Amino acid sequence: PYVQIKGQITGFYSEGEGRGKRLVADFRDDTGTIRLIWFRGTRWITGTYGPGPEYFVFGKPGIFNGQINIIHPEIEASEKAAERITSALQAQYSTTEKLKNHFLSSKAISRLTGTLFQKIGFTLPETLPGYIITKYNLLELGRALYSIHFPSDPGILEKARYRLKFEELFYIQLNLMRFRSNRIQKFKGFVFSTVGEKFNTFYFRNLPFELTSAQKRVMKEIRKDLGSGIQMNRLLQGDVGSGKTLVALMSMLIAVDNGYQACIMAPTEILAKQHYETVVSLLNGTNVSVKLLTGSSAGSLRKEINRSLLDESLNILIGTHALIEDNVQFGNLGLVIIDEQHRFGVEQRARLWRKSINPPHVLVMTATPIPRTLAMTLYGDLDVSVIDELPPGRIPVRTMHFFDSEKNKVYGFMKQKIEEGSQVFVVYPLIRESEKMDYRDLEDGWDTISRLFPPPRYCISVVHGKMTPAIKEESMKLFREGKAHILIATTVIEVGVDIPNASVMVIESAERFGLSQLHQLRGRVGRGSDQAYCILVSGE
Repeated sequence: PYVQIKGQITGFYSEGEGRGKRLVADFRDDTGTIRLIWFRGTRWITGTYGPGPEYFVFGKPGIFNGQINIIHPEIEASEKAAERITSALQAQYSTTEKLKNHFLSSKAISRLTGTLFQKIGFTLPETLPGYIITKYNLLELGRALYSIHFPSDPGILEKARYRLKFEELFYIQLNLMRFRSNRIQKFKGFVFSTVGEKFNTFYFRNLPFELTSAQKRVMKEIRKDLGSGIQMNRLLQGDVGSGKTLVALMSMLIAVDNGYQACIMAPTEILAKQHYETVVSLLNGTNVSVKLLTGSSAGSLRKEINRSLLDESLNILIGTHALIEDNVQFGNLGLVIIDEQHRFGVEQRARLWRKSINPPHVLVMTATPIPRTLAMTLYGDLDVSVIDELPPGRIPVRTMHFFDSEKNKVYGFMKQKIEEGSQVFVVYPLIRESEKMDYRDLEDGWDTISRLFPPPRYCISVVHGKMTPAIKEESMKLFREGKAHILIATTVIEVGVDIPNASVMVIESAERFGLSQLHQLRGRVGRGSDQAYCILVSGE
């Protein structure tokens, strides 16, 4: 924690040699003495400050050689502090070394803020209606802004924070409600009135297992939207492996039965290919036409796809960002499905919607669990459906956490599971160690694991984004065919890797990954019938 001390400098002296040379000042108050240390700007410090006057010193204390010190503290004469607005609690503003070198420290920002308040005279117009301020017992805007910078006590600081957070979220929701209202009034949705032959053939002949009650509930919500005459804009949330792709396929079949085309847009080529292979295998024996379009698709295939889109002989197109290219034109696009929607920008999604005269129905899917209240706040323009059950036979993945110091337990567990016939993923955030980020990197990890799991008893595969596609595929093939026991990888395996025999996922430097990445990585295991484990390893 940061501290602020009022006292006097009793003297300056130098310590160390070369790059370690530093200016030290003994700083004293009624309780004792601490050391103030500077490595730069020493001539200016000794010319500006000295023994005698009282100063306020602000900084983060540390201990070196058994003595308390503050390195590069902010320092201000107490009579100068008296001239500006002060409060019981001192605001700490984020700044940088470069700004500090130009005298824009936290204290300087505080002085500027205080001067601004003195100039405007605290007459700020209110931005919320009076009845909302009264109902939720909020501070007035002027007082909240003043108290966030110069709070008289922790209670008023908390009230100021609450007021400003409330206002920000209130206006986000108000804007989303406006967008939603405009969309409902402006756009009429295609009416999918019939559940026809293609859907029924699939449901009664090709469905791999009975739908869970959660999938049935979500399908009912989607069918209601599709037949309402209002454009569907729905968020489908479900853990990896919960059956979102099956729900998406059944929704697309309803569109096809009503004479419309449908598409799925995925963030990566691997995931698009996986969706394509899944959909084609599920539709085996039906007369539904499906094609795959990605950045690496050949020119001749692109021409064929464009022709079949325009003459409407192609029912379902699955692809990556390639779907939003201007030359990809649909004859009658009725339903757009976007997977891992947080990976696409608003403009990218909008370009896909504009590929139809009337905006098509939209279903966006995510595996990241979003609390319903947060979903309503951030995705207020979307209706939310949740698949909260796993298909029959699937066992939920067990998640465990270990610190770096407990790594031997993790390696022991990996050996045990390999002996039992399972395979193991080990994921790292970086390929080579970064000077700025002290996290375990893939190359260092490979050295350690190859020593602990030596050949010929163990076989290890490596996959990362800087490999050529051919080498990457060869490494994946070894693991897919069960010839490699361990796959060491970066987040290149985050989506689209389906290996039922892999039941252990070890994530190194887990604190480096975002929530959605962790959920995607955990979703790589638990695809078979055995209990699967996700092990998060982090620093102390």
